[in-house]
Amino acid sequence: MVKLKLHLDADTSSKSLHSALVSKGYDVTRTPNDWMPLDASDEIQLLRSTAQGRCIFTFNVRDFIVLSQKYPQHGGIILAAQNSWSLSDLIAALDNLLSDAQATDWVGRVHWLNRWR
Repeated sequence: MVKLKLHLDADTSSKSLHSALVSKGYDVTRTPNDWMPLDASDEIQLLRSTAQGRCIFTFNVRDFIVLSQKYPQHGGIILAAQNSWSLSDLIAALDNLLSDAQATDWVGRVHWLNRWR
């Protein structure tokens, strides 16, 4: 079983969030990096995350719902409403999610992070 790998898109790409999740042992990347420029479009972020075998976490709900329909075999999308989360709440919910998530369970799936709150 392959554990879920996560990518924080440009909207969720907090150094603090990234560091906290990596320190817990999760395979997490963030925009920008070697394969994802800071100015990458939402579409490019989804496609490159999928190519890297990663699920993407975003606050950009509207655009990613549309993209999930355009690219139904994406690596998974986790949505959250930005104004309803503190950093500590995000860390805790993503920790809950990543602690038992399997990559194969996420292909083509879109879920709200609230499920792991």
